Amino acid sequence: MKDFYDVVIVGGGHNGLVAAAYLAQSGLSTLILEQQSHTGGAAVSERVFPGVDARLSRYSYLVSLLPDKIAADLGLNLELRSRAVASYTPVRRSGRDVGLMVERPEGAGTRDSFRALTGSDAEYEAWTDFYGSVSSLAAAVAPTLLEPLQSAADHRSRVDGALWDELIERPLGEAIERRFADDTVRGVVATDGVIGTFAGLHDESLIQNRCFLYHLIGNGTGEWRVPVGGMGAVTDALAAAARRAGAALVTDAAVTAVEADGTRGSVTWLGGDGERSVDCSWVLSNVAPSTLAALRGQTGVEKPEGSQLKINLLLRHLPPLKSGDDPTRAFAGTFHIDEDYSQLETAYRSASSGELPAVPPSEVYCHSLTDPSILSPDLVASGHHTLTVFGVHFPARLFASDNDSARAESARRVLAGLESYLAEPLEDCIARDADGNLCIEAKTPYDIEESVGMPGGHIFHGDLQWPWATDPSDAGRWGTETDVANLLICGSGARRGGAVSGLGGHNAAMTILTR
Repeated sequence: MKDFYDVVIVGGGHNGLVAAAYLAQSGLSTLILEQQSHTGGAAVSERVFPGVDARLSRYSYLVSLLPDKIAADLGLNLELRSRAVASYTPVRRSGRDVGLMVERPEGAGTRDSFRALTGSDAEYEAWTDFYGSVSSLAAAVAPTLLEPLQSAADHRSRVDGALWDELIERPLGEAIERRFADDTVRGVVATDGVIGTFAGLHDESLIQNRCFLYHLIGNGTGEWRVPVGGMGAVTDALAAAARRAGAALVTDAAVTAVEADGTRGSVTWLGGDGERSVDCSWVLSNVAPSTLAALRGQTGVEKPEGSQLKINLLLRHLPPLKSGDDPTRAFAGTFHIDEDYSQLETAYRSASSGELPAVPPSEVYCHSLTDPSILSPDLVASGHHTLTVFGVHFPARLFASDNDSARAESARRVLAGLESYLAEPLEDCIARDADGNLCIEAKTPYDIEESVGMPGGHIFHGDLQWPWATDPSDAGRWGTETDVANLLICGSGARRGGAVSGLGGHNAAMTILTR
């Protein structure tokens, strides 16, 4: 430890590691302070169940927005693997159990699946037309994410004006209802607007539109990939890059105060040897903006509110489906549960009124179908698989009075929704740990706040922002600046933050290196 560093980074999540690697590569002395015993934040792999050798991506789980350029710049030893299927949606319609399968890449099988569900090719043609248009927007926006902010007018000039107005100026629900007729198809499209975002599809704030855009612009393709070795492999590779570059990483360091006056900064923390402080030229905050405000002694700053229920499971085998579709294909992509458009809106209204959704929408991901390395050879050989379930429209307010009982009831409802499409009781498929307990773990927004320090359990540190300068005076800046010149936001709270992207870390580093 030194008494002075060029840069001190508060928080050792993935964005802080990205910033540290770039800055240290450029010759700046860089220190990361992380309150947990390990770096990585929410992007970690952990053995969740006692005596079971399965490394689950406990919190964050897929990668899309991490630019290939960051991986190349930092020499990351990391493999991101494509899933064999984009999505599968089980549906019970007219007394029949069927499913909507979207292949990767889409082909005749996808068209056939749309036709079998809807009775014609109209919805599939609307699907391909819509996502063809969206891909042009993604291709225009993605390359700018690692550049200084451009104005909204600059972005609009590079895409179809009608599409811009449809997705950027008006509520997402209007476009979905105008373009699609089938309730299930509408819902599959709409889910990208509400993952981790508590909003109705006609919300005038357009936070659902912003969430939708971020889900579709990663590397210009919007593909969500599985990191081989689990999410922890991403942050392990980033930590290794930061150390190679010469950054100092200190864990078990709970930061208690941040000061910055525009030219000098100071950070104080509690560690194993008591309270310590270090001076620096720059302070980078990889914690949520509301947390940073508290560290600066500011009061009256409202915490964000997260909105999700995360459930991790280990199965002895994949369950058969009532539809008869092959579960190794159905679970290979995003498995939508009760996410019809009308069901999403009903769940939102229930949660808005303070009630747990009776039929909660959720999504399931089976990472072990794409990456069996997260399981021990014995578990692979015996047919075990992991499942991650993401429950939609579970705002923190629903768990405020009794987190434990609300968690248990929410998990019961979500898993009952999954089981309703299975041809075998779910409990019969779930593995047991060394103590004989079912391998099920559920996390509410409050649990996530307690575990990884995300205020309100908000996975984006707050509402996502448009990835361009909404105020023309911000054009040319990096979207990481605060009210103090040498205090920057490098985490998910940066303008182009959210998800496991490294964008906040890269752009904060560039704010310094290009000054």
